[in-house]
Amino acid sequence: MDGLRHYAMFAAYNRWANARLYDAAELLSEDEWSRDVHAFFGSMQGTLNHILVADRIWMNRFTGTGETHRVLSDVPHPDFAELRFERGKMDDRIVDWVETLTEEALAGLFSYTPVTNPKEVTQPLAPPLAHFFNHQTHHRGHAHMILSVLGHEPPSLDLIYFLRTDEGRPFA
Repeated sequence: MDGLRHYAMFAAYNRWANARLYDAAELLSEDEWSRDVHAFFGSMQGTLNHILVADRIWMNRFTGTGETHRVLSDVPHPDFAELRFERGKMDDRIVDWVETLTEEALAGLFSYTPVTNPKEVTQPLAPPLAHFFNHQTHHRGHAHMILSVLGHEPPSLDLIYFLRTDEGRPFA
């Protein structure tokens, strides 16, 4: 699988996994939604907001446009319905942007300044893009655990499961 197809697969997988996770999180009560269960970002609310915040930061770095944040623990959307709407817009934006990439862009140099260590980093685009998708998967794992801790059945989010769905079959 070439790099472009690889990242297109991850963008489609990301959208699919987020939809499944949000379907499960929608069943949480208000108390469960904001309950601190001692996950890295505390609650489901904190965790799902963090994923969106980080995606905004990275997409602003990648494209030079869109919202960004200075604090990784921002909770710009405490309301679930509002957050879900913003998540959907972001997932569509990611898929659309990845479709514009070229092999030259993936190999080309990319510079950004981390939020946690404000010292400019320059490297080829492909490694930060891989981190971008890996970061989402990492924190969706936290959200998966939160559902379990709260007594809810978490959805399967495995990439191989995605590849067996209609959305994933083109990448299998």
